[in-house]
Amino acid sequence: MSALTIALAVLVGISLGLLGGGGSILTVPLLAYVGGLDAKAAIATSLLVVAVTSAVGAVSHARAGRVDWRTALTFAAAGMAGAFLGGVTSKFIPGSALLVAFAAVMITAGVAMLRGRSEHKPTGRATRLPLVKIAAEGLVVGFVTGLIGAGGGFLVVPALVMLAGLAMPVAIGTSLVVIALNSAAGLAGHLTSGHIDWRLAGAVTAAAVAGALIGSLLTGRVKPDVLRQAFGWFVLVMASVILAQEVHPAVGLTAAAVTALAGVLCLSCRMGIFCPLRALYPRG
Repeated sequence: MSALTIALAVLVGISLGLLGGGGSILTVPLLAYVGGLDAKAAIATSLLVVAVTSAVGAVSHARAGRVDWRTALTFAAAGMAGAFLGGVTSKFIPGSALLVAFAAVMITAGVAMLRGRSEHKPTGRATRLPLVKIAAEGLVVGFVTGLIGAGGGFLVVPALVMLAGLAMPVAIGTSLVVIALNSAAGLAGHLTSGHIDWRLAGAVTAAAVAGALIGSLLTGRVKPDVLRQAFGWFVLVMASVILAQEVHPAVGLTAAAVTALAGVLCLSCRMGIFCPLRALYPRG
């Protein structure tokens, strides 16, 4: 199972390299259901994987000048406090409840991927930062990161575009710095009440980093919008699996049925047959 876990971690890393984020949301279910870790150990290990892979990704963006350090550190200052608090809080919440919360975040992320990147037109690099709004958003995103082990890039990037006025390439690079710092703080919070299998964690992290490097080399050969759409549907399916495992099979089946129905309607939109989702699916 460890070998399979590591092999799948490479695929998670490849998706991270291709999409610039999002792949880490599969790390927790991978560790919990394939690696055999309990929920809290899986979340703590995921935070290590997310922190290292995000840091590696941030290096290339920083070299290309696509990181706004002032905004990154401002956002991360509140985010790290929230992430540490989330990590500490997790010890008071049952593991199954954490996985259900994770499934809810997966559904949010999956829908965000299907809708695509924000079309908000930024003003460029930030000049006057709305510190209160950025601190509030950073605190909430950081808390979620520390609590359930998801990097939250699908929340950080839009916040950096809309609140800080960053161009999308700079927002992506800056978000990787924020995610790396938040995840490290969340991991520290988890380590106050438990421990992780450092050997397995190191192997999974190395595999994910290797996959991310492979994914970055494949960028340009795969259409990112097509991949993001496919990945979004896969994330929704995985959320259904978690709900079936942690709540009740009927709940998981219902979520899967809704996902299947939405998929059929979206396909109908794309083919121009019938599109009741036009307002929610503008790219259809």
